[in-house]
Amino acid sequence: FFNTSDTGPMSLECLGNLLRITLSAEYLEDKYLSLFVVDQSGTAWELDEAMAAQCGYTVTYITWRGIELHASALSCHSHLEKDVFTVTVQIKTSHTPDMSNATTHLKSASCHYGLWSPRELICESNYMEVSVKKEVPQSMKDFVQDEPEDWTLVFPEVKLQAKAEEASIWQIVFHQPEEKRALLVSNAWSAGYGLNTTDSRVLLRVPYTAAQVQLVEDQGITFSVLRSSTFYKYQWVILMVDTAVACPVDGVDYTNKTITWTVPKYIPPLYAGVTSFKDVLVEAGVDLHKLSAKEMASRKYVLLNELKAITMKIPIGAEGGYYKTSVSNGQLGIKYTINLFLEHQWEDNKWRLTKHTIIKEIETPFEQEEVAITNNLNLIARLMNVTVGTFLPDVELVNLTIEGVTVAVPEAVQHGYLIHKTRYANGSKAYVIQVPLDAPSVKKEYMREDMRAYTLNVTLTFITYPSRETFVIPVIALSAVKDAVVPSARGFCDGSNLHLIITRGNVDQNWLPFISDWHLTQEAAQKYNYILKDNGTHLAISVPFLSPHVSYEGFHNSAIKASFHVTLKDGITLTQRRDFSVSCIFSPSELIQCLPNGTVIITAIKLVGGEDLDTALLVLRDRQCKPSMVTEKTATFKFNVNTCGTSRKSNSTTMTYENEVLYFRPDNDTPIYQLKFLCSYAVKQTADVRYESKKNPLPKKSYSEPYQESEYPVVKYLREALYFEVELLQPKDARLDLNLDDCWATSSQSQDSLPQWNILNHGCVNNRDSYRTVFYEVDYSLRVKFPQHLKRFEVRMFTFVQGTSLLQEQVRCLCFVMSCWQSWQLYFHCTVVICNTKQQPLDIFCPRRCNPGKHRLGKETSMSQVSPVFLFSNLACALTSPVRLQTSSPRLC
Repeated sequence: FFNTSDTGPMSLECLGNLLRITLSAEYLEDKYLSLFVVDQSGTAWELDEAMAAQCGYTVTYITWRGIELHASALSCHSHLEKDVFTVTVQIKTSHTPDMSNATTHLKSASCHYGLWSPRELICESNYMEVSVKKEVPQSMKDFVQDEPEDWTLVFPEVKLQAKAEEASIWQIVFHQPEEKRALLVSNAWSAGYGLNTTDSRVLLRVPYTAAQVQLVEDQGITFSVLRSSTFYKYQWVILMVDTAVACPVDGVDYTNKTITWTVPKYIPPLYAGVTSFKDVLVEAGVDLHKLSAKEMASRKYVLLNELKAITMKIPIGAEGGYYKTSVSNGQLGIKYTINLFLEHQWEDNKWRLTKHTIIKEIETPFEQEEVAITNNLNLIARLMNVTVGTFLPDVELVNLTIEGVTVAVPEAVQHGYLIHKTRYANGSKAYVIQVPLDAPSVKKEYMREDMRAYTLNVTLTFITYPSRETFVIPVIALSAVKDAVVPSARGFCDGSNLHLIITRGNVDQNWLPFISDWHLTQEAAQKYNYILKDNGTHLAISVPFLSPHVSYEGFHNSAIKASFHVTLKDGITLTQRRDFSVSCIFSPSELIQCLPNGTVIITAIKLVGGEDLDTALLVLRDRQCKPSMVTEKTATFKFNVNTCGTSRKSNSTTMTYENEVLYFRPDNDTPIYQLKFLCSYAVKQTADVRYESKKNPLPKKSYSEPYQESEYPVVKYLREALYFEVELLQPKDARLDLNLDDCWATSSQSQDSLPQWNILNHGCVNNRDSYRTVFYEVDYSLRVKFPQHLKRFEVRMFTFVQGTSLLQEQVRCLCFVMSCWQSWQLYFHCTVVICNTKQQPLDIFCPRRCNPGKHRLGKETSMSQVSPVFLFSNLACALTSPVRLQTSSPRLC
């Protein structure tokens, strides 16, 4: 039975002399709460822990079930009228902890409590209560009082102002083993005890924390016990009642997923003076709701009424209880909680009928829980959807730690994190964290082929209510995505360098270039005259052909294959990630220089397979000729063609010098390394002629930076200009004048090879050229002391064709790591005439009519004269300048 003006979010249930009020969780969600009890005068008393235990109230906070309030029929500020007690509760809720702008609700509820037993005992979670019936002797009832009572005259310290028709409690005496202690009513209230009286009953309420409470063990079970006698007055008589009370503290066992609760029947403090005992009733239930035998069986509860004890068995997780979150040493776990009650009635010779109601909140031990973390990747949106949980309703996510920075949940969106809460039908929930794959806090790592690993590493901090315990869950979510772009490379070579250009991908931000185990840094590159450039998207590496990190091997017995290898390694683990290399075919002529003065410079290289060869032990045919410079992979010799065992062969036009670089094992005259090389000089004898210079002025152009030997072959595109300079080096004689005779181009190094194309004929330009050869005037300068010793001219780059097709013998495809193109080589040759400006012309060579000049020259008839005149062809390699033609499309040819 209940009576309420507006139940709303409140539900009520009555059980004997107890009232249960439940406030729903939905009503209290995200709100702060204050509870008050309102007395008959309208005064509101705030219900804190101390007042609740003293006045007969119990408040239990259960986040997802709301708040439960138990009120005793004889609680403070309740109103009793006949067989009904009424409790009025004031509820204040606010969205702020200071309770500003609070909303107030007033709720009243009434319960019919039926007949009282002579003695009733209640064991609540925060107090013990005993109420006994007043027993007034019949003789006292028949006594007629002719004067009003004045207790202050007899006991002035009591200072009671009771009316004559009322009976009041005077004092309470506590019985302890060592002494007895009496407290007046006012002192007992100050000590936290609750006392009350009605016309027919005396009540004592004791908090478990009261000073006079003792712990007593009986049948292996501990009880909280208070032995006391309460004195009350009736007219001029002081009467005493036994107000002893006892409540079990433990008696709970957990085995085989079952809760076993045992309560002894015979508790010594409650049976003082009793000689006979008889069970009347044993009932049990959950949340102050009695359960029938059928209901218990459906929930698999067991209630046993045995000779000396009453036992209840509840399966852990059974209906009627609930799980709540618990934290132990920072670890997340759960506990199963159930609010049982047991009502035991018995008859004895002292009290006739006693009703003992025990309300017991049982909580199972901590059981650690594993948190499920699932990652559902949304490739289309490029989102990581990480689901964390499931959690009970009493858990809330409060903040995240992202890369060492802790942020509250509302602020996480600023870091790219979206957090959603998913609720399930049973009240549990999970948290879904959405993070873009491209968020800065998501680590990207290359796995293999086209796969990248995305790793989310975030720490979540949770709090439990109402206990406010915190725990953290590290979340590490991994997603493999096929979006890796690995570095690629292309390589090429020019006349003296190998080039490797690496295009970076999206996985190599922390990859570093290595040559074997040598980290290639800017400082390291400069040490070896390498070029290293990195603009963030491309890494360019250039190394000279003759470098310690270039490997060499023979190629078709007539060429050298030079290779340069680069490895990209993980900058943290140094794991090898990617290998690149560039390989180019070089002519052995790159290793030899045949100078006009008869000096030969030859560089021998260590080939693949000859790693144990000591380059310092390389020699020429004359083993006394040793290298002038040695590196780990090369040995350089510099000698004259008339020394070091050099042999020579000649014909009518050519003188050829030959030698070898050799390597011998100790005590073995058979070389294990042999590099044969040749230098050829073609010489023709002729007479000089006079010629007369043209009147037209020649264009001027600066020839300030000639190509170095290491830059050959020169790379040029079609129609691109080539600039040539021919100089008489010796002797420095102002009487001599250098003139160009014939200049022509070939596709091979031999000057007599076919096909050929004439650039100059007898000093005159070829009229069949689409782009005419241009001569440049030579002026005196710091470098040019004798302008008449030099000739300068320009030729446009071309290639040989037959009809509309390239000559196939001229085509070569050079393929490197990541690119392939066609290239051609052209070789240019010239014959020159040296004329003596102080003599008269004697033949057709002097003067040169089409060549720029200033004088007619005389004729020389003898090679032994002081001023000899020579016609040189392909002189000492300086006039044979190989030029490589490179084109991106054959159509340009």
